[in-house]
Amino acid sequence: MAAAVRFDRRSRFGTATESVPGPRGPVVGAHGVNEERRCLVIDAHPTIRLGVRGLLADRYEVEEAEDGQGALEMMTSLGDFDVAIVELAPTQNRGQHGLIGIPAIRALRKARPGLGIVAHGRRPERQAANRALDAGASAYVAKSSPTESLAQAVDAAAEAERFVDPAASKRARTITKRQREILQHYADGLSTTTVAKRLGLGTETVRTHTKALLSRLGARDRTHAVAIGLRNSLIE
Repeated sequence: MAAAVRFDRRSRFGTATESVPGPRGPVVGAHGVNEERRCLVIDAHPTIRLGVRGLLADRYEVEEAEDGQGALEMMTSLGDFDVAIVELAPTQNRGQHGLIGIPAIRALRKARPGLGIVAHGRRPERQAANRALDAGASAYVAKSSPTESLAQAVDAAAEAERFVDPAASKRARTITKRQREILQHYADGLSTTTVAKRLGLGTETVRTHTKALLSRLGARDRTHAVAIGLRNSLIE
């Protein structure tokens, strides 16, 4: 029997949520028990939220939020979810919305350690995938990829498995987590000496990491490295 159409509330979580009519069959959980998994779509664009809802509605109970803050409030009100899909907004759009992107992933991971988190990026970039995974995401998939990739990512995250979009470039330049930390500090305007103090490292150690960082990115200097990092979503 088809599930009834359900209309959820607007205002408290900053978004209208509306169930798509159709069957929602139960799934078999890890312990063989019939259960209906719950997915929370966090995206500033209603069209994206509606599309994801339609993709997953036959297997997940889907709710929506415009940003991470609304998602956290919804989790407090409605209980825990199995998976959250988090939009990775472009750097230049920061401040236009609330808690979004990498900060939202970190906040969700801190508040709900067992939550499966799928980072939903604009393009299939390995750097963006690395940043999202470092922040606590379980999976990464690009909005430009086939819908099957998003479905696979959500299912993997629900099972506490890692998934990286196959379309993400294998040849993209990557940097280590430490190099990313140093590059972020440079982007924030800190000197090498201050970066060393912040990270509890020796100044020469930071210089060594910086030299390797410039080489990996093919950058002329720190300023150029920061520009490359911002352009490729390595830092914020």
